[in-house]
Amino acid sequence: RRLVETLREKGITDLAVLRAFDLTPRHLFVPTGVAHRAYEDAALPIGSGQTISQPSVHARYLQTLGLTGVERVLEIGTGSGYQTVLLAHLAAQVFSIERIGALLDRARDAVRASGVHNVTLMVGDGTRGWAAHAPYDAILVSAAAPDVPEPLLSQLAEGGRLVIPVGGTETQTLRVITRRGDTFEQSD
Repeated sequence: RRLVETLREKGITDLAVLRAFDLTPRHLFVPTGVAHRAYEDAALPIGSGQTISQPSVHARYLQTLGLTGVERVLEIGTGSGYQTVLLAHLAAQVFSIERIGALLDRARDAVRASGVHNVTLMVGDGTRGWAAHAPYDAILVSAAAPDVPEPLLSQLAEGGRLVIPVGGTETQTLRVITRRGDTFEQSD
């Protein structure tokens, strides 16, 4: 509950997003060595040289997507599975791709322990998307890319939104792309 209050203080106003955080036990998604820090608004190591993002970053992404509960969502970068479960509380179906098999194995266990049942996971290259389940109403990319991968744009449904950090290691911009027919509206 303190984490939810911290998110409110940082400008998160979407009640569905705040509820998703309240329903998702973050300690299930971090290694036991850092579990005592699970509810801090901080990024934490999860192994394989990766981190679980700070909750306020997840919250900003989710609030930006503006999900209503009926969407089919593609997540690129399962990581610990924490954001995957947050999405599962906000959308009808979540498909998530992770490139590191060991991370996906741990995420699968944590997702199962969280009790959600509307998630499908796969090991693979997220820049290619997951065409078998396209089109998606929303695509959320967890890690920065130098450019927006074309396959992700082609897998967006009409009116679908893609949220992706674009840039390098020094500077990144959160880009929101909305499909309108054959064109894509962008905002940063």
